[in-house]
Amino acid sequence: MASRTPFLAGNWKMNQEQQLTMDFMHGLSVWLQDHDASSIDIALFPSFLSIPAAIATAHESVIVGAQTVASYDNGAYTGEVSAAMIADAGCGAVLVGHSERREYFGESEQDFVLKVEKALHAGLHVIYCVGETLDQRKAGSQQDVVRKQLDPVLKSIDAEQMKNVSIAYEPVWAIGTGETATPDQAQEMHAFIREWLANAIGEDSVANTRLLYGGSMKPANAKELLDQPDVDGGLIGGASLQVESFTDILSHALS
Repeated sequence: MASRTPFLAGNWKMNQEQQLTMDFMHGLSVWLQDHDASSIDIALFPSFLSIPAAIATAHESVIVGAQTVASYDNGAYTGEVSAAMIADAGCGAVLVGHSERREYFGESEQDFVLKVEKALHAGLHVIYCVGETLDQRKAGSQQDVVRKQLDPVLKSIDAEQMKNVSIAYEPVWAIGTGETATPDQAQEMHAFIREWLANAIGEDSVANTRLLYGGSMKPANAKELLDQPDVDGGLIGGASLQVESFTDILSHALS
């Protein structure tokens, strides 16, 4: 991971009501009291309704974030939540571009350009998600797919803004399926993304940009994935819903 601080983030998706959220945060706080985790960054992304409970009970070192953000500042957009509202609630980060937002809600790179802009303006750290489907990987077009996802969004920001962006590579075929990219596959794509960043934004910026693996990371495979030179952490789904499995992954990042 070179000198980059490992970043472990849990995406709870549409899970964990308020009581479960508070129970999890209490368990994580107990673990953090017994372990020196100052060398890693930890973030959790609950549902919007559980964000206040998460912030109220989270350990001071844990970043609480939102799973999506509106591409508007305010107005008559029923059901949307703006970046300013997310920051005002006490969040420090937001996910943009998750494959489920692309697939189920029809969001596009044009939407993500605006979402990233709004989030950065509000002072939020952005985890921007990219990744290919199984058909695209079988066709050998995974790098072209990821490049097209990166191009419009990250070329719209400058090197200074890039300090507040991390990128999560999430092979869509490995999300919620139990399948996982091999460490070599993950490293290959992460190295490609880092090379793209160097060309698009500059070497000075890319050295500190953290690339997270987001396809079914769990205790059994975390160490092998985190040992790869360009894998700087994980965007963790199902394994982040239980304190025991999440902290097992954190332990691998500390070792």
